[in-house]
Amino acid sequence: MSLLTLCYIIASVTFIIGLKMLSNPATARNGNLIAAAGMTMAIFGTIFLYSYYEEGVDKPLGNYVWIFGGIIVGSIIGTLAAKRVKMTAMPQMVSMFNGMGGACAALISMVEYDHIIHHTNGEGQTGLLIVILLGLIIGSVSFAGSMIAWGKLDGKIKDFAFPGQHIVNILILLAIVGLSVYLAVNFSPDQSYIFYTILALSLIYGLFFVFPIGGADMPVVISLLNSFTGVAAACGGFLYDNKVMLTGGILVGAAGTLLTVLMCRAMNRSLTNVLIGSFGGGKKGVAGSGSKDQGAVKEITLSDAAVVMSYANKVMIVPGYGLAVAQAQHACHELETLLDSKGVEVKYAIHPVAGRMPGHMNVLLAEADVPYEKLLEMEQANEEFPTTDVVLILGANDVVNPAAKSDPASPIYGMPILDVEQAKTVIVNKRSMKPGYAGIENDLFFRPKTSMLFGDAKKVLQDLATEIKSI
Repeated sequence: MSLLTLCYIIASVTFIIGLKMLSNPATARNGNLIAAAGMTMAIFGTIFLYSYYEEGVDKPLGNYVWIFGGIIVGSIIGTLAAKRVKMTAMPQMVSMFNGMGGACAALISMVEYDHIIHHTNGEGQTGLLIVILLGLIIGSVSFAGSMIAWGKLDGKIKDFAFPGQHIVNILILLAIVGLSVYLAVNFSPDQSYIFYTILALSLIYGLFFVFPIGGADMPVVISLLNSFTGVAAACGGFLYDNKVMLTGGILVGAAGTLLTVLMCRAMNRSLTNVLIGSFGGGKKGVAGSGSKDQGAVKEITLSDAAVVMSYANKVMIVPGYGLAVAQAQHACHELETLLDSKGVEVKYAIHPVAGRMPGHMNVLLAEADVPYEKLLEMEQANEEFPTTDVVLILGANDVVNPAAKSDPASPIYGMPILDVEQAKTVIVNKRSMKPGYAGIENDLFFRPKTSMLFGDAKKVLQDLATEIKSI
């Protein structure tokens, strides 16, 4: 076994260990560092230990100035971007970085295709060409789709759809597959225009794939695009016979696919609809339960809310995107600690798609040192709501909207939600009555058990803590 192979094996093991540790917020940071150490080993092992056979001799990789120049520039940009990004903008950053991975996979395919044209006559290259085309198509779709996802999450791009878009998407996909099969079977160096037509169509498909998708469905799309990038990276591993690149790509692809399936179940969406595009689009703001006149909401004062929570036996906190926007996770933990000191049992109910990407709320609360055992998944939380005295909702909207269960006309109908209305008292903190990410009104706010506590989540939580201390 060569030293480079040993480096690749160790790096692959660190990826698996790191991925396993990422499943728990308490070990996620160390898991990330372990996987990063493995990747560093794989990179430097490739740079200094890899050699290729040419003109009868083994040659080192070379081009060290370009390689290290790219590493330094990329490291500086990545570090600054990661340090400066706000926690609320984390989904946008994930989409951006994921898109860059897809672009790299597509560029690798372009380089290798050019190598086939200029260094071989194409004979016996069918298998290699299939892998190149797969990397090109999947990487391009991931890149274009991730860029649109980034723009939509950042509010720079609006939903866009046109009549018959399902059909257009399917036709583009069939054209991509047809041209790819033709090129792989009838390869000729003078047919490069077909290769670049496939590239253009893949980019267009990536755009049309994400353009019409509604904001509430974006977590599923992020997971799916992440799996695409993993598969595209695995194709690069095949091309270069690089075991660690192959392993990493397969892990990302498999994890992203599993997460996509879980997100689809959590949102009661069909994976088929995701794949053909126009997923969740066209329904945003559709009239349903939120379109009827439901009367006025009932407000609660800070002092009344403090009294209700102080004398409760059990309080359940439902964090949402409003908490993230206000950076209120530390104030929330302070309130939780204060209630604990008064003998109140406090837990958190976490919906699978709370925030704007899977795990968003878990990361925010872990940052504030909230004990992991206090975080309940949706199924666990729903079992405890009937015995809960007070539910405090912080900026969550669609994930607690009863219309998902009661209104077939609602665009979120069928999506599993947190059954907060089963608690004795529901207090909702929002800045205003503005609809949530799905663009529909929440009839929970008009229920008899519900009281509204308007204001910035961080300030409200801080004022609540002050009131509770005075009781």
